[in-house]
Amino acid sequence: MYVKEVVVQNQVGLHARPATFFIQKANEFKSSIWVEKEERRVNAKSLLGVLSLGIVGGTTIKVLADGSDEGDAVDSLIKLVQSGFSE
Repeated sequence: MYVKEVVVQNQVGLHARPATFFIQKANEFKSSIWVEKEERRVNAKSLLGVLSLGIVGGTTIKVLADGSDEGDAVDSLIKLVQSGFSE
């Protein structure tokens, strides 16, 4: 398992549009991927799951992956979050 923490950069957080970009990126990988906020963990490939976390700007989240491409998956998603989803 590969885990990294990141602070969500964009002001509105992971609302519908950025969450969609996040899920599309997660679905490019074979590994199982999760997003964790505080003690809640959801499937990073599920729009409803990611939206249910209510992630706003400035929130620290963990991205976790387990599988053959776990490192690439986490690193790609962390980069996407750090970019602020180009907003």
